[in-house]
Amino acid sequence: MKTLTLSLTILIGALYSCNAMKPSAQDTLVLLNPSDTITKNITQEPKKPIYFKNGNGVLKGNLNEGAIMSDLSWAWSSNNACFVEPQKKKFTGNHVLYYTDLPAYSEMEVTVIPKDPNANFSIYAYQVGTVKEGKIVPNLNSCTRCEADFKWDYKKRGKTQDHTRTVTDLLAIANPFQVVIGVVGADGLTEGDYELHIKLKTR
Repeated sequence: MKTLTLSLTILIGALYSCNAMKPSAQDTLVLLNPSDTITKNITQEPKKPIYFKNGNGVLKGNLNEGAIMSDLSWAWSSNNACFVEPQKKKFTGNHVLYYTDLPAYSEMEVTVIPKDPNANFSIYAYQVGTVKEGKIVPNLNSCTRCEADFKWDYKKRGKTQDHTRTVTDLLAIANPFQVVIGVVGADGLTEGDYELHIKLKTR
């Protein structure tokens, strides 16, 4: 697979209505505020573009840009199967949401790296055809694929885990998708700097 060079534009805010949810291109990342997306429409404000080199890019953020999501039942719904209910404490802090395009014949990997190595973060990402009403958590009725990573409860044989969290296997073959990425504080964590690393490869 060849790498795709992108310029990444952060847009603060999100529009929850179907008509307003229109990402402009494959090089756009939109920052969603969960509380605003649920309650009202707010204006998108373009920020400084972040340029990807060879399909790799880094975005800096803080959990205080998000909000606590009281209803997590979408995650263990059989239509989404993102994480199981016993793991919900790993997703009880602020959720900072982003979405972007996943072009046809491409693969995406997303990693969150907390600035504080002792901070407990989680991450999830899911694929939908188009980000619109009914396709944004917590009102996610279904998705094509959802992946999550969080602190393990037990050690896994032959594997180690640090403070970083990574989701993989975000794939598009013949048809393009859009991907929603959620960076989350575990155990009620609502503050903390992080870097979001995104890798995109396309054929």
